[in-house]
Amino acid sequence: MPIKPLFSHGPLPGYRLFFCVLAASALMFVDLHFTRMEQVRAQMSMVVAPIQWVVSVPSDLLNWGSLALSDQQALVDENRRLREQILTLSHRGQRLANLTAENSELRELLRAAKRRDIPYITAELISLDNDPFSHQMVVNRGHRNGAYVGQPVIDASGLVGQITAVSAYSSRVLLLADASHALPVQLNRNGLRFIVQGTGRYSSVNVMYVPDTADIREGDLLTTSGLAGRFPPGYPVARVTEVYHDPGQPFARVTAEPMAQLQRSRHFLLLFPPPRAEVDEHAWDETLDISSEALSSSLQLSTNSSRALPEQPTSSQEVP
Repeated sequence: MPIKPLFSHGPLPGYRLFFCVLAASALMFVDLHFTRMEQVRAQMSMVVAPIQWVVSVPSDLLNWGSLALSDQQALVDENRRLREQILTLSHRGQRLANLTAENSELRELLRAAKRRDIPYITAELISLDNDPFSHQMVVNRGHRNGAYVGQPVIDASGLVGQITAVSAYSSRVLLLADASHALPVQLNRNGLRFIVQGTGRYSSVNVMYVPDTADIREGDLLTTSGLAGRFPPGYPVARVTEVYHDPGQPFARVTAEPMAQLQRSRHFLLLFPPPRAEVDEHAWDETLDISSEALSSSLQLSTNSSRALPEQPTSSQEVP
């Protein structure tokens, strides 16, 4: 009677590896050449969303427990600090109201279009990507809340990044510090425009292609310029921390620190800037503070002037 083996023998590990590599290659090919995989990915993200919520429960419970077990003195100190912060923000708000009224009056004198408020929705952090070479996070807002790919994300301090993938109940955000992320910025002090690119570290970003003679110094604030049409202008991005002039090189090496609390923030705002068509219509308002009516009048004046000029004879015509 033959002895039954204790362990059943399946396919060799080499064949298993071959089939796994073949299946992974097929999935990557389909994902690259067919758009249906985006719908499949969105459906899979909707299935994984409850799992992500369950995984985030221990962290929420830990935060709640630490808050519940905090001693009275710590709560009193935090309350005093928050009251001082409220007073500081109230003082800034009073000055801001005065500056806003003055700015509106000046724009009316210049016949410039009024700037509109940008609507937003709040979002909360669900999870962070564990890949050390990718700086991404997942928030609890999806396309059912109006989120879309390319949407700007900010926190209480500045720009965080933009949404790269959206499912029904969650969205994936590419952070400002990721090495594949870049955006146009301008210097708040003098309006010079540059490109900021992530370095793969939360604490720093690179300011690209800065001429060696450019007027940029440590402590300068970089804000969104709005030129790409994706990020609305005026939001803080980073503050310059180092400017190194290399003799003989055309560009300076400039490093900045992101204003957003990329490693500590848990609550964010998803902005809804105006559509690209409206941005193009009011592009002169953001850059040169010239209204569309003034621009149309100047174009009409130049057209009339060109019509009034006499036609010059061309080289093919005989000149008497």
